[in-house]
Amino acid sequence: MSLVLDPAAQDLLFREARTANTFTDEPVTDEQVQAIYDLVKYGPTAFNQSPLRITLVRSAEARERLVKHMAEGNQPKTAAAPLVAILSADNEFHAELPELFPHFPQAKDAFFAERPVRENSALLNAALQAGYFIVGVRAAGLAAGPMTGLDFEGVRKEFLDDDHTPLMVVNIGKPGPDAWFPRSPRLAFEQVVTTV
Repeated sequence: MSLVLDPAAQDLLFREARTANTFTDEPVTDEQVQAIYDLVKYGPTAFNQSPLRITLVRSAEARERLVKHMAEGNQPKTAAAPLVAILSADNEFHAELPELFPHFPQAKDAFFAERPVRENSALLNAALQAGYFIVGVRAAGLAAGPMTGLDFEGVRKEFLDDDHTPLMVVNIGKPGPDAWFPRSPRLAFEQVVTTV
């Protein structure tokens, strides 16, 4: 059975897409980021909670502050990428639930009154949204370089607050020379899928 999505789009989003390690100096515009968000905001989350928050690092001063919190091998990539996004989970997402989940506005207090519950839910659902974000970057014809090799607490203190948990840093742009490492193996269908 074939997929409904055009094979070229399948390649763009999945088969040919990889984590970029170098980028050209072509800028990534606010309009491109808006278009990416306008697409990926429709990805599902529990209770439509939408806890992902995106901090765009554009200025040279902010970039320098971020690079010092990246693992050594990630520092040059982050320093050179046209745009860098810090993806985080908003642990106070429940404040938006009356608007985002209007058919049951009581969900805010019925399910998410306690901070540890919110933190767990925000982490899971924001990570899900981060996956949508990466696919959205690819849909825009750009390359994404998501990284978790960083000082999470340092990034939180430098750019966020106690209500936000950093998930990853994503370098974004047009791929540069030698942007791709060779494709790593993937597990076979039989290794992943079990029917019960």
